[in-house]
Amino acid sequence: MAIPEPPWKAAPRQRPARAPLSREAIVDAALRVLDREGSAGLSMRRVADELGTGPASLYWHVANKDALVDLIIDRVAGEVPLPEPDPDRWQEQLREWLIGVRGVFDRHPGVAALTLGRIPTGINVVRWAEWTLVLLRGAGIPDRVAAYAGDLLGLYLGATGYEATLPPMTSASGEPLSLEETAAMMRGYFASLPADQFPNVVATVDELFSGGPEERFALGLDVILRGLASYAES
Repeated sequence: MAIPEPPWKAAPRQRPARAPLSREAIVDAALRVLDREGSAGLSMRRVADELGTGPASLYWHVANKDALVDLIIDRVAGEVPLPEPDPDRWQEQLREWLIGVRGVFDRHPGVAALTLGRIPTGINVVRWAEWTLVLLRGAGIPDRVAAYAGDLLGLYLGATGYEATLPPMTSASGEPLSLEETAAMMRGYFASLPADQFPNVVATVDELFSGGPEERFALGLDVILRGLASYAES
């Protein structure tokens, strides 16, 4: 018969069971860190803290931070649906897909910055490459242009997504400025420039500072898609 503990002794605290570590759980935690703190806040230690463990535990599942970044990018890439490619509608499909990628970057601030200067090789990113090549080659765009287009599109998406996460400019007193206030401040400066030295800047000052990020992103897509279309076989 077991001897009972005296009633005045505190019962030992039960530590909640920790979910077993896995590569998927580590990527989930890394995305939570990124969503809160951006790319600058991502580290193996911060991910370990998020999981309530030590950094050494992560290395059983992920070789290093670079490997983790590749897994993060591939996870996010899997959130963008790829419809059945239709080369007859390649510009429309490509535009819709690019807008979808930008939307995922908006949902996961920090991921866009991780893509810059990197050649990710996860299976979802490879599916992106296959899908875009089916569209572009099917439209009669030469293989070399179709292949290089992936770099161009990736850079455009990464740069615009990263720009959206940058902190606002500040006034002379150090106060943060809204986009509208920043545009008005910059417009005022450009408009004040001597017209005899900067005639074209002064003449187009309203256009230079018109439109928001979404309008400018859409225009960039138009320019890229029209450029690719110029290579298509008629």
